[in-house]
Amino acid sequence: MRAPLLLLVAIALTTPACGGDDGEGDGDGVGADGGADGASAGAWASAAPIGGGPIQETAAVALAGRIYVIGGLSSFAAFTDEVWVFDVAAGTWSPGPDLPRAVHHANAAVVGDTIYVVGALEGGAFTAIGDVWSYRPGVDAAWQPRGTMPAGTQRGSAVVGVIGDTIYLAGGLRGGAAVADVSSYTPATGAWDTTLPALPAPRDHGCGAAIGDRLFVAGGRQASITSQAATLFAYRPGAAWTEEAPMPTARGGTACGVIDGRLYVVGGEGNAASPTGVFPQTEAYDAAAGRWTSHPPMPEPRHGMGAAVWDGALYVPAGATQQAIGPVATHDVFRP
Repeated sequence: MRAPLLLLVAIALTTPACGGDDGEGDGDGVGADGGADGASAGAWASAAPIGGGPIQETAAVALAGRIYVIGGLSSFAAFTDEVWVFDVAAGTWSPGPDLPRAVHHANAAVVGDTIYVVGALEGGAFTAIGDVWSYRPGVDAAWQPRGTMPAGTQRGSAVVGVIGDTIYLAGGLRGGAAVADVSSYTPATGAWDTTLPALPAPRDHGCGAAIGDRLFVAGGRQASITSQAATLFAYRPGAAWTEEAPMPTARGGTACGVIDGRLYVVGGEGNAASPTGVFPQTEAYDAAAGRWTSHPPMPEPRHGMGAAVWDGALYVPAGATQQAIGPVATHDVFRP
């Protein structure tokens, strides 16, 4: 068992707000080629580095004023079962309960007052596992087993979103290949639905979330770091997938979060224009207006991290500053 660790740092501004606002009619939407026509306001700030040290390929969720960072890897031979918890009000990190096994690229979500891990990857071969675990902070002393994903649907690196009381998973990585699988899990009943319409194209290392009654899948790739996509797919349960305005910057390995009806997409890898191969971009999709805006870039460009939203801010802990492997403990926060 790890000894408790507390890290405290004041949140400090690192990137000033720039550009105009993102109000209607200001010309900062997406042009016909999918590129953002202008920059919008927002600011990045630094926060306490993640307590467990440099890590990437994590999942992150927010619940009751805390950000939970789940699993990850620090090299192709070093994986972790650790969970680290950031108290937003206190600005401190502390260890949470270890996972039942070391995993990376976990699919994680919150339903009600409970955190769920629904499939992941493990080991240097990126083997897909279908384990399902739950943890209810303040009630459970440890992660609880909740069965497994249906045979043949196990995967990690999927896009996860919650609509109502149901967790939706789209795409992911299995057997070294991107998949187009879409499935759902309802924790209250333990029921799975594997008959949902597939993604229009296979995707892994994408990101997304639910906005209202729609699940969005932004970017991603097809197993190769160089096969970046700009697509934005949307799905409403009971209907077919639609293709929305493409993301201004094609990329995968990103992190996402929803604030005020906008899907914010940050970072990523596969950037041929950078010696690190990592993207700094922060771009947001307004689901109601159907357009993208650009925002201040990440202070330290990263990929392979999870992100979570609490109280109107996007928390982005850990990740990698080099394409493939290059973990850091950096923790930045974006406020639109």
